[in-house]
Amino acid sequence: MNAPVSPSTTKVRPELVCPAGTPAALRTAVEAGADAVYCGFRDETNARNFPGLNFDEKELIEGIRFAHGHGAKVLVAINTFPRAGGTKLWHDAVAKAEAAGADAVILADLGLVAHTAEKHPTLRRHLSVQAAAANPDAIRFWVENFGIRRVVLPRVLTVPEIAAINAEIACETEVFVFGGLCVMAEGRCSLSSHATGKSPNMTGVCSPPSHVLYREDGDDLVARLGTYTIDRTPKGVPAPYPTLCKGRFTAGDYSGHVFEDPVSLDAAQMIPGLIEAGVTAFKIEGRQRSRAYTQAVVAAFRKAVDDHMAGRPIAADMTRRLAEGQTTTAGAYKKTWR
Repeated sequence: MNAPVSPSTTKVRPELVCPAGTPAALRTAVEAGADAVYCGFRDETNARNFPGLNFDEKELIEGIRFAHGHGAKVLVAINTFPRAGGTKLWHDAVAKAEAAGADAVILADLGLVAHTAEKHPTLRRHLSVQAAAANPDAIRFWVENFGIRRVVLPRVLTVPEIAAINAEIACETEVFVFGGLCVMAEGRCSLSSHATGKSPNMTGVCSPPSHVLYREDGDDLVARLGTYTIDRTPKGVPAPYPTLCKGRFTAGDYSGHVFEDPVSLDAAQMIPGLIEAGVTAFKIEGRQRSRAYTQAVVAAFRKAVDDHMAGRPIAADMTRRLAEGQTTTAGAYKKTWR
């Protein structure tokens, strides 16, 4: 068993891990300064299985070649949960990622992690946030039994809690620093499955566009997901995409965003504390976003990390205009998000 490691007392440059929903976005992220990009295949094996996104086998090979040529890594997300008796698609995805030259695969399912460790022992394995490993005991289980090298931590931990975890584990940690918040058991959302029959953890789809319907009702824009009314927005007010977790509901005397506000996580100002807490990598969410979004956010966080490492202050509100609703939160890092 490896000895526990403690958070570093010196500045260690964290890896900036950036989204690549398409081959073009991969090139954009790399050119904007990503140390690594994460992407997925064009099927149910990744949790962003939307039309027009993701990679086929040839595109992945070409993308990895481009990234490696520019000194960047490519991590392949195979982070959904296979159906019983239908594991071939997921096993094939792992094999294709290794053959393409991926630097790591990001996995969530216990059986798939075990399969990868047995059949592809030299392929680096990261544990997806979908696995929701949020304490030292859980992380040690994955590390000691399946050789997990990095764990993507759930977005429910404060910075001191992250530091405490890093003090007890022999594994790299990766945390989200920008993008949409998803903490409904980190994507394993029963709400989405109930409303549409599809959910991120099984089919890679949350609030699939085929189930979204907008209609005008007087001066309001009404958004529906399946048979459920999710939001009602006054004329002239920006309308958020109708996901169940960010819909408006009435609970007792309260009417509003019961689960999540339609805002984005922005932890740019927390970069110094996260580095001191021993975090290895910073992850930007957004494989569904445009190349312009990718370029702007990656460039901003590249500058933020580099400024901090050079002893310069991090600029405030540098990405607010790119945030959902142009509003941001520190999320659970400060425990101010409900």
